[in-house]
Amino acid sequence: MSVATPDQYFSDFSAALRYWRGKRGHSQLRLSTESGISQRHISFLESGRSQPSRELILKLGVVLDIPLRERNVMLLAAGFAPAYQERKMDDPELRAVKQALDFMLAQQAPYPALVVDRLWNLVMSNEPANAFFKWLLDMPADAPIPRDGSVNVLKLTLAPDGLRPHLRNWEEVGADLLHWIQREAMSDGPGSEATSLLSELTAMAGLAAGGVAPNLDRRALPFLPLAIRKDGVELNLFTTITTLGTPHDVTVHELRLEAFFPADEASAAWFRAQAKHR
Repeated sequence: MSVATPDQYFSDFSAALRYWRGKRGHSQLRLSTESGISQRHISFLESGRSQPSRELILKLGVVLDIPLRERNVMLLAAGFAPAYQERKMDDPELRAVKQALDFMLAQQAPYPALVVDRLWNLVMSNEPANAFFKWLLDMPADAPIPRDGSVNVLKLTLAPDGLRPHLRNWEEVGADLLHWIQREAMSDGPGSEATSLLSELTAMAGLAAGGVAPNLDRRALPFLPLAIRKDGVELNLFTTITTLGTPHDVTVHELRLEAFFPADEASAAWFRAQAKHR
């Protein structure tokens, strides 16, 4: 099982608790009221005068809506073993989850769909997504697309030699993608991989996180489209993000299924035509 070491983010449990309470905007009184733990005890925990039990840490994790990965970090910081496992997708215990994801990916055809982890590393994809990315990146039709987490979808999108040259509204899309990873960085805590990725993406895009205001008048659409142009083809897409409910595994908790949908009939017709040629 892979988990972060406690000193990667926090010096001790008290620092972690202070960080997460502040991040969620809770006063000690509010945290006391919602958790059923006395305000005095919370104060002692944050000053290091009291040590938490394993059960208390798990309760605080629920009340403060701390990501499962970070609850493990807090447990380690307090001297306890992690409570939530982090399995590989090929683990037999995740077979039902993988089958569900395979089903959803298949149902999305003829439109693309991806499964990514919390840092938007590619984990799974359907055939329309594979063909779509190969077309955009001028890859051979028989070239494999790695699904081992080595391909980062955000980097691929924002890189000057990636999808960016074909995105007519790449600055707006880039700002929107930075918002996603910025939220992840805020949830992870200081010194995290998400924070490092945010800095890398911001530099790559040449944008400040949140620095591009959305154009709310653009075609009066209720969403930000991906406006793509390549080889005389113009496509307008939007995406939805699906997460898995009530997870008790770090990997499952962090998976995201991103499904692409056409924003107009011309885009839908193009994908249907591509499916007939495969």
